[in-house]
Amino acid sequence: MKAGHEGPFWGGIVKSMGLVFGDIGTSPIYTLTVIFALTTPTRENVFGILSLVFWTLTLLVTVEYSWLAMSLGRKGQGGEIVLREILIKLLKSGRLLAFGGFLSFVGVSLLLGDGVITPAISIMSAVEGILLIPGVAGLHQGTLTLIGVCIAIGLFVMQYKGTDKVAAVFGPVMVIWFLVLTMSGLVSLMGAPDIIMAVSPHHAVQFLLNNGLAGFIVLSEVILCATGGEALYADMGHLGRKPIIRAWYFVFVALVINYLGQGAFILANPEAKNLLFGMVKSQVPALYIPFLILTIMATVIASQAVISGVFSIVYQGITTRLMPLMKVDYTSHLLKSQIYIGFINWSLMCAVIFIMLIFQRSANLAAAYGMAVTGSMTITSLMMIMIFSRTNKKWKVPIAVLVCMLDFVYLASTLTKLPHGAYWSIILASFPLATILIWTKGQRNLYLALRPLDIDTFKTSYEQIYEAGRVLSGTALFFAREWNVIPPYMIHCMIRSNIVYERNILISIVRTDEPFGVKTTLMKDLGPGLEALEVRAGYIAVLDIENILKANGIKEKVIFYGIEDINTANPVWKVFSVIKKLTPNFVQFNKLPASRLQGVVTRVEM
Repeated sequence: MKAGHEGPFWGGIVKSMGLVFGDIGTSPIYTLTVIFALTTPTRENVFGILSLVFWTLTLLVTVEYSWLAMSLGRKGQGGEIVLREILIKLLKSGRLLAFGGFLSFVGVSLLLGDGVITPAISIMSAVEGILLIPGVAGLHQGTLTLIGVCIAIGLFVMQYKGTDKVAAVFGPVMVIWFLVLTMSGLVSLMGAPDIIMAVSPHHAVQFLLNNGLAGFIVLSEVILCATGGEALYADMGHLGRKPIIRAWYFVFVALVINYLGQGAFILANPEAKNLLFGMVKSQVPALYIPFLILTIMATVIASQAVISGVFSIVYQGITTRLMPLMKVDYTSHLLKSQIYIGFINWSLMCAVIFIMLIFQRSANLAAAYGMAVTGSMTITSLMMIMIFSRTNKKWKVPIAVLVCMLDFVYLASTLTKLPHGAYWSIILASFPLATILIWTKGQRNLYLALRPLDIDTFKTSYEQIYEAGRVLSGTALFFAREWNVIPPYMIHCMIRSNIVYERNILISIVRTDEPFGVKTTLMKDLGPGLEALEVRAGYIAVLDIENILKANGIKEKVIFYGIEDINTANPVWKVFSVIKKLTPNFVQFNKLPASRLQGVVTRVEM
């Protein structure tokens, strides 16, 4: 490799470790500890479980996400919403498209629900390492929970400053974390080198055959080793495909070596409880406290990555009209992907603290963890089958089907956790899912209820008023979903109230199925003093409306927009009406100058 390429090559890997692999990278803290709390650590069981962990990481992360999912992107972007956009283009219409769309809604909701449990289990599992410090072994669980809650509050309070301010340290810290995982695993392996044979798949098959239903239930805990694997695809837009895949191979090796090391440790110390902490403490007791501090830093970084991911998913949802508009702050002048959504931040914080107080211990949290992840993985694989079968990559369909079958097995195993707290995954996911369904259907029904007018019919009345000379000086802007479909507020404002300006510009903003790119088209002379400006923007593109107007030579005097006053007896539409009232409208979301805004109210029966 040429020297000139080494910086970006290694720099991309280091950044990926900090921004993408925090969640899956902290799984060794609790995965085997939870499994061996349920399973007797005999030699056969240890080898079987290590084999399951190895092949889960290989098939569900490397094959499903690194190889298959990451080959499907739109301008480098990934995630379930991207899969939905690809499907929309391939299918155009029909029941299969509706099914694919609903799958993506469920997948997004599961990931958002997972954004609550992941920080809670990561932080609590790290904090519980305090119990192995001499002299504090008798610390009350309530005190540990309080420490975890304080760390969570600190993490969420810092969000408004933006992750770009601290992202510079994330990568190096996680590099140290993965090096420590590798070194501690290797030291443990030296005492029992034959544990390496556990990677053979026959140990996994033997374990499942010997243990029957109990072995099937263990799968619901084995999946914990792959939580965070979906971040490879979801975060693809931040760093690009190649740096993430390169970093994954380093991370994969570190994780496998550490899991094998933990396996060797429990064979020698079958009474051990916290495996990772116990292993490190037995190796270098003097460095245990620095390791504990490193662990807490790694879990905070993992939680930060999850929170940033939630912000990104919600922002994609807002711009693709799947979710209501929310106030979005851009925390970096350089990186437009660095965003902060206050409502989501504080809602997430309250939910994380609530979950911590309910479950108290990381072992209890593990009972609630996994279902959302396996559900999301299953949905991703189903959507990939639908996409690959309609492209020139049909040879990938059998691989995707195999992965999907495996996902279904893991998902079925997590159903056994339902009585033990996994129902919280469903409860947490139900809030965003209900919001998405009510919002998308509500927007569609509202549009139909408003009975917009086609531009040709509108122009007949408009031209009569304009030619009568009732014209105000200056330029007026009118926002509409489509420039050639006139919303009722414009009819009320211009035709009924006779408010017509010298220059009247219809502005429509169309979000395309590409992530980036902004293209504007100014259509003049639609009628006397009537123009239209169409802005076609990618669904993640950040719009600066004022700059777009200036670039097209538009200096507005007043900006009109519609406000709907919904009257309904339907309880679902009442919820929709409340959401509309509580969330910002279009002009507030785009931060247009308040001094020139005029809202026009239209009463609508739904």
